[in-house]
Amino acid sequence: MTDLLGRRAMVTGAGSGIGRACAVALARGGADVIVQDINGETATAVVAEISDAGGKAEALACDVADEARLASAIRRAGPVTILVNNAGVPGYNAPLEAIDREAYDRMMNTHVWGAFAATRMVLPGMKETRWGRIINIASNRGQVGFERSSHYSAAKAALIALAKSWARELAPDGILVNAIAPGVVRTAMTLSYGEAAVEEEAQLNLLKRWAAPEEIAAWVLVLAGPTGDFMTGQLICPNGGDPIVGI
Repeated sequence: MTDLLGRRAMVTGAGSGIGRACAVALARGGADVIVQDINGETATAVVAEISDAGGKAEALACDVADEARLASAIRRAGPVTILVNNAGVPGYNAPLEAIDREAYDRMMNTHVWGAFAATRMVLPGMKETRWGRIINIASNRGQVGFERSSHYSAAKAALIALAKSWARELAPDGILVNAIAPGVVRTAMTLSYGEAAVEEEAQLNLLKRWAAPEEIAAWVLVLAGPTGDFMTGQLICPNGGDPIVGI
């Protein structure tokens, strides 16, 4: 695949899971990739994986909400025209009474303000070239809610609404914005709830299985590449049928 040759991408939260799979897939598509993660060791490991496969990548170890660090990295690397807002933290099945202000702020700061911060930093380059692709990684829980971890569901719902709003705002600049709402994906984050919990959630969908991170990354390639040139303001739902919602 060479559809993305000459493009520079940034994937947030790319040290593991869906973010790692997206970074690897974009590099295989020809893009130079900034691998952002709060964990410098995992970011560096993903860069090594991409480099060993013949791709180009660099690590950016910082909090995704740190606009100054993001801006510095982009100035050094050059304009970013593909952004995957993936960085997030788990909710750990917390009931409403257990979600204090610190937990709430951490959730919103990472998922929502992190997406704001990263998007704000890449917009100048996208507007200058009049070409950009922004993809927010949301969740099926942002569509239908969840009886625990309501702050997680709210943060993911916000990412969906941001994609729709940004699509309207940025279309005149040639920037397309979409969101992806996966169902259960087998990652280190989901496995933090335990193997049994992942398998239990997998049984809620029609296919009775979890997705691999690479299955979600494949949709990122669709939206970032030429096959996604007529798609903006949309929500893609690779969820195994959990849920099926109306149009």
